Amino acid sequence: MPYRVIVVDAYDSFVHILVSYFEQLGCKVTVLRKDDPGLLALIDPLYSDIIVLGPGPGPGHPSQSGYDIILNKNSGRLPVLGVCLGHQAIGLYYGCIIEYAKNLMHGKTSLIKHDGQGCYVSLNSRTLKVMRYHSIIVANKDIPSHMAVTSYSIDDNYIMGLRHQHLPIESVQFHPESIATECGLDLIKNFITTYTFNKKGCKYEELH
Repeated sequence: MPYRVIVVDAYDSFVHILVSYFEQLGCKVTVLRKDDPGLLALIDPLYSDIIVLGPGPGPGHPSQSGYDIILNKNSGRLPVLGVCLGHQAIGLYYGCIIEYAKNLMHGKTSLIKHDGQGCYVSLNSRTLKVMRYHSIIVANKDIPSHMAVTSYSIDDNYIMGLRHQHLPIESVQFHPESIATECGLDLIKNFITTYTFNKKGCKYEELH
């Protein structure tokens, strides 16, 4: 049975590319806008296996994205992947500081260094070239103990990835679906294989 993926669309112009990556990996994908009245009912292991908090132009600040309502409803039951806006919203929800970046990165690439775990597991190199579109970042200070920094940009030392230490939640600031991001499909595949614990009949902690 294919994994059932809910992609939450924050009115992003390229969400269909992210969707196509999951479909290439054999997933059954449902795309719902972040304000769809039927969305919260599907945030349930009975109906879904993975939640993707997608990118988007944003309301101006991730606190206004509505993603906190989704994370609250989920309560760690389903694996969550956050991309760009989703990354920022996850960081904010779990106690990180959000701030405006000094370097605006709209359509620019950077090399990142990662920890080789989670969505980065099994990659051949600890560095990747990724595409960035953002002006807001998760600040690299006062990171809560339950959150781990998984990657950072080499050129400006901004956080490019987070992982919850106890829940199946991971996020990336960059765009894995961009053609300019190296190993983008592998990143998605690694997330799926790392966090789809509910199909294996065991808790997330038992996989690590």
